[in-house]
Amino acid sequence: MATEPEPQGPVRRPPLRPPEQSVRERERGARERALRGAYVAAAARGMPPPTSDSAPEWLEPAMAANGIGSFDWDIRRDVLEGDLRACSILGLDPDRFDRSSDAFLALLHPEDAPVVRRRVERAVAELGQCGAYYRIVAPGGQMRAVRFRGRVLADVEGRPSRMVGFIWDATAELHKRTRADRMAVLREERTRFIKEAARALSEAVTVRDVARVFTELPLPGRPPDGLVLASLENGRLQILGATGYRREAIQPYDRAPLDARHPAADAIRTRVPVFLASRDEYRERYPDAWPRVSPLGRRSWAFLPLIAGSRPIGVCLVSFDDDRQLDSDDRILLSTLGGLVGQSLARARLHDAEHELASGLQRVMLPRRVPPVPGTTTAVRYLPAGTGLLIGGDWYDVVPLPGGHVGLVIGDVQGHDVHAAGVMGQLRIALRAYAAEGHPPAAVMARASRFLADLDTGHFATCTYAEVNVEYGVVYAVRAGHLDPVVRRVDGSTVVQPVVGGLPLGISPEEEYKVTRFTLDPGEVVVLTTDGLVEARTLDLDEGMDRLRQAVGGPLPETAKGVEPLEALADRIAAEAAESAEREDDIALLLMRWDGPAGGLPQQQLRRRIGQADLARIAELRGELRDAVSRWGVGDLADTAELLASELVTNALVHTDRDAMVTARLYRDGDGSARFRLEVEDDSDQWPTRRTPGEQAASGRGLMLVEALADSWGVEPRGSGKRMWFELTAAPG
Repeated sequence: MATEPEPQGPVRRPPLRPPEQSVRERERGARERALRGAYVAAAARGMPPPTSDSAPEWLEPAMAANGIGSFDWDIRRDVLEGDLRACSILGLDPDRFDRSSDAFLALLHPEDAPVVRRRVERAVAELGQCGAYYRIVAPGGQMRAVRFRGRVLADVEGRPSRMVGFIWDATAELHKRTRADRMAVLREERTRFIKEAARALSEAVTVRDVARVFTELPLPGRPPDGLVLASLENGRLQILGATGYRREAIQPYDRAPLDARHPAADAIRTRVPVFLASRDEYRERYPDAWPRVSPLGRRSWAFLPLIAGSRPIGVCLVSFDDDRQLDSDDRILLSTLGGLVGQSLARARLHDAEHELASGLQRVMLPRRVPPVPGTTTAVRYLPAGTGLLIGGDWYDVVPLPGGHVGLVIGDVQGHDVHAAGVMGQLRIALRAYAAEGHPPAAVMARASRFLADLDTGHFATCTYAEVNVEYGVVYAVRAGHLDPVVRRVDGSTVVQPVVGGLPLGISPEEEYKVTRFTLDPGEVVVLTTDGLVEARTLDLDEGMDRLRQAVGGPLPETAKGVEPLEALADRIAAEAAESAEREDDIALLLMRWDGPAGGLPQQQLRRRIGQADLARIAELRGELRDAVSRWGVGDLADTAELLASELVTNALVHTDRDAMVTARLYRDGDGSARFRLEVEDDSDQWPTRRTPGEQAASGRGLMLVEALADSWGVEPRGSGKRMWFELTAAPG
């Protein structure tokens, strides 16, 4: 029960007067009551008590007219007395009422009695005033609200002696206050609801989000029993979301033409909400629409038009299972909700349209499919940026090349907007054309850089282009300001493959790019990606590359029957990127696994062509050969193999005028031993001659070294030219 801030005191009833009183006694009683009332009134105002001769004649009629009773509590004797009106207000029988303060407190509601006791005790201690609302429980169980005000009087020595005051029935007053409090709480709930609805709808991005938020909104007061959100599309209502209705009940309305005799049509046409408080009102105002609505069991409705930019875009339906005459506050609340939903829906529709446009443009710019190339398996993924138009300049491509080779392209045009996507589309097509014409990787990259510079778009692009010799697993890679590839070995380990880098495309038209060669074993995977996967404002490049290596390495994901493991690996990488809160840029991802040619190859092989004028290539061959032998598990043979290979290749280039083809293979025997064989082929018919050089001779010792260090060696004719070879044997591991 709501109480006033001032304290409250107990109430005492007056003694019951016998029914047979003389006229003189009645007159004397009236004078005493009037005097007591004047005494109480003066005390309540802090004035000196009146004498018997100063009681105003109007006091008793005034208190009677206003239903006010008076009480007098003798504090020392703990005796309560009150006039007949006080007893009537409290519902007491004066003959059977114990006039002690404890008996009075026993009449009060259990929640109010402690409050009254504390306030009266404080007033007595401070010689002050007190007052309160409290509830009285009558003997018959009825409950009424009472209000009193009293003041404590002191005796001549300054000690508390009496409390005198007024009492009156406050049931109606308290109900009014209760209703006001309830309305205040409801208004607060409505205000809080509008704030929460506005926040939730402002965070809704798509049309589906808006429908979900609307159908889950907890409306204040008695909540509705049904909610439906529908958009207006070419004169038809498309239901976006609903709750409280069976699907089959609202299905006939979905995508159906809007009936002009329906309340939803009225709301959309007039742009004013339509409120129907009962089934009779619905039937009377919309007789043609009523037969379809009647079986649904609703009894009152609100149709709220959704307006955006002075144009109707849909309607909300709020329905109830009982007759409900919505008051002005309810209608204002629902109208405000309709406005919020309309603005949010308009924004979400624009977002969905932009997203669809961006997605369509991105699909056109990127390859529709990756062409299959025998001997390789590829997987690609594209993830749009987390914000903005969800379109960007990242791209990938797989280009079949002459001679059974395949070109892998990964690139990123600066920016992630429509302009960047347009530049990306042009550059992708140009680079693909240069590669398909058969130009070597360095020439492809240089021509693409000149092409982008000539476009004069103000954009630059990073790119990695790799040409893969599918027959031998040799990769020729060129990098223009882009990330190095990551290679996944057959055992699940990973390594970042260094590739010599150059300037991004479009910055220097005359830039010359260098080629880096590396080899793959069957089953190894090359991973090419853009920087959106490994770099962000809160993520540096080294940490991002470590994360990528962890995602690429380790056991391959378990797959269902018929699912390519490489696709599952691409899904794992993309899923980790999509779940990252650090991602801000779009991402292109290209994975290629070298399976070997269709006819198969020995388990491990390295094949290189050494140009006649490219003597520096011999040093590169030595490094590649050392790496290959180590990867094949026979690293103890690396030094000998490197030395003997240099001798045979140098012999072929010095004594002929043609290129040399170097092939290195490792064979596994049944007893667990391994046999390393290296062959050097040339087109010269000149047979090598073993000589014994003089002490000061600068050459002639090559074949002597081969004969001394190799387990076996030889020279074989091959129709046109010859083949020199040597073999090294490694003991079982």
